[in-house]
Amino acid sequence: MASVPVYCLCRLPYDVTRFMIECDVCQDWFHGSCVGVEEDKAADIDQYHCPNCQVTHGPSVSKCRKYCRICITGVSRDSGRPVKTGSAQFVRELRSRTFPSADEVLLKPTGAQLTVEFLEERSFSVPVLVLRKDGLGMNLPPSSFSVSDVEHYIGADKEIDVIDVIRQADLKMKLGEFVEYYNSPNRDRVLNVISLEFSDTRLSNLVETPKIVRKLSWVENLWPEESIFERPNVQKYCLMGVKDSYTDFHIDFGGTSVWYHVLRGEKIFYLIRPTAANLSLFERWSSSSNQNELFFGDQVDMCYRCSLKQGNTLFIPTGWIHAVLTPVDCLAFGGNFLHSLNIDMQLRAYEIEKRLSTADLFRFPNFETVCWYVGKHLLDTFRGLRENRRHPATYLVHGAKALNNAFRSWTRKESLAEHEHEIPETIKTQQLVKDLAKEIRLVEVRVEDYTTDEEMLAVQGVKGGAGGILDLLKASKQVAGLDSALRYSMPPASPSTRDAIQGMLSMANPPSSSSSSSSSSSPLSISGGGEMLGLMKEKGGRAGWISGVKKSEKKTTFQRPGKRPVKRPARHLSDEESLDEQETLGTCFKDSDYVYPSLESDEEDHINKSKMKRKRNWDDTPWSPKARVTPTLPKQERPVREGARVASVETGLAAAAAKLAQQVSFCPELTVRYLLKVKCSESRKRPKKGLATAKQRLGKILKIHRNGKLLL
Repeated sequence: MASVPVYCLCRLPYDVTRFMIECDVCQDWFHGSCVGVEEDKAADIDQYHCPNCQVTHGPSVSKCRKYCRICITGVSRDSGRPVKTGSAQFVRELRSRTFPSADEVLLKPTGAQLTVEFLEERSFSVPVLVLRKDGLGMNLPPSSFSVSDVEHYIGADKEIDVIDVIRQADLKMKLGEFVEYYNSPNRDRVLNVISLEFSDTRLSNLVETPKIVRKLSWVENLWPEESIFERPNVQKYCLMGVKDSYTDFHIDFGGTSVWYHVLRGEKIFYLIRPTAANLSLFERWSSSSNQNELFFGDQVDMCYRCSLKQGNTLFIPTGWIHAVLTPVDCLAFGGNFLHSLNIDMQLRAYEIEKRLSTADLFRFPNFETVCWYVGKHLLDTFRGLRENRRHPATYLVHGAKALNNAFRSWTRKESLAEHEHEIPETIKTQQLVKDLAKEIRLVEVRVEDYTTDEEMLAVQGVKGGAGGILDLLKASKQVAGLDSALRYSMPPASPSTRDAIQGMLSMANPPSSSSSSSSSSSPLSISGGGEMLGLMKEKGGRAGWISGVKKSEKKTTFQRPGKRPVKRPARHLSDEESLDEQETLGTCFKDSDYVYPSLESDEEDHINKSKMKRKRNWDDTPWSPKARVTPTLPKQERPVREGARVASVETGLAAAAAKLAQQVSFCPELTVRYLLKVKCSESRKRPKKGLATAKQRLGKILKIHRNGKLLL
């Protein structure tokens, strides 16, 4: 029979219930009671020398109190000395204190109500407490499940990390030894297990994470199976703590969100909101030399208390600073996950870890690697949404910007060596940064959060109606006759052309001061080649559009700067005039609502042209006694003239209609470019005064006054 190892001066086998300390000289272990070392004093010893080794190496060496990852603050009422973190006195005082209830900030949906949409609407910025697990899509063992069952499914020889709460020190133990300690009626110390990840054990088959976690988790959804990097396993943890276990204030690694479910017992959480001020205080507190003398909950404006009882599930968002007390023996399950709802905060927490020089053991494994995979996914997502004329959610745009800024920082020449070992071989970093920045810019030049053109106009405050911008947009859609997503394939306009288009839109849509308007119009943004709207010029009772012509309009309102709007009645056409108009435009490309004039013809109707020359804007022309006075009587009816059509116009219109029918897609912005090109090609000489820029030439073509008003 194999002999059992013996230790200490008493030469007895190892006893898990008795505190022991190792000699730094002979490497033997000694019971604290045998060598006169109290357990709560052991943490202050830098080098321990057993009684035998003290003869040759002198007494033990104490150490200066330095930064400790987990600590306690407060002052003993009896001795006036600081209370040590995790001590029995600390726990008693913590239990007796009063904190604001977390009910002030918690959300309490049912399991079925906790969906991705629910969190998107609220940005997952506050903790979520679900009282019953029904509807969470989560599988767990029955409440009768014990730590002995954990040992059965994982194995007694599994080496685990254990926290000695009173000493606030980490130590290694076999799972079987910890279970023996946990089940012992007499415990001489407080041990806590909070980092037993069991995804690769048989216990994983009994535990399924909440459905909301599986939907949001980056690792679950975006980590490629073919990756050469080790997959981060942080989704399933088993937490086993005895009464009075305590974990001091911390932020979960990598800014991960975390879920907890108490299977047996109870846990008390002390929650602090991750404001900029609180994060700054936390970083200062974590790096201070007297951290163990300060209770962080007293340094912030609000620290909330949340009791998590048996059967409850708690979801803590990104960046929340929290501490945990175990008032009774407890068995719980939990897990960490990164997601897209708070990318910026996750990156901020990661940077705090680096500034605090947190050991790799306590960091999210391959954090930067998963970020690169997510960056590639966001690029593909943005491209797909743009092609389908959909806009990404605002939180996703903000997250992509923060992520791309991190990519730039990680790939700078001076810092690349520190980060390149986490860059996947399948990712072309510079190209990804460039392409993602481009997609973000394309999103930002469009109106945020619109999915259709009508919704975009509603956001901008542009009303539809006869002759409105909404009619223009509809007209351009009907000309295209194709999926609107195809227009995004058009090449982007030059900066000068886009400036001209933007200027014309702002001129064509002056803000209205009418009290009946709910909101004023504003210029619409131009994005690439697919967002250009039609431009307008009115002719008598018709509203003519570059991308479409509205057949009739009852009333038009004009606004002069600083003055009330002037309403002018439109001229009513007689039946004969209407017939003549329809006959003249008979060969145009049209439908039931719009008429589309030719793009090829450079001749204008000579009658309308002469009328436009004679027509003056009486609002801007001063009164003159020599001005010609014309009768204001309505126009007399006259018979329709035969043979008055202009053959060249009809030929041009027919050619334009045929050309439009052969085009794969249509973009109103190309129409403007075409008109500019034709107009510029009429003369190879030096541009005339007032025609040097694209904006001036477009204004000339559209008959727009220098003061920004349309000729009517």
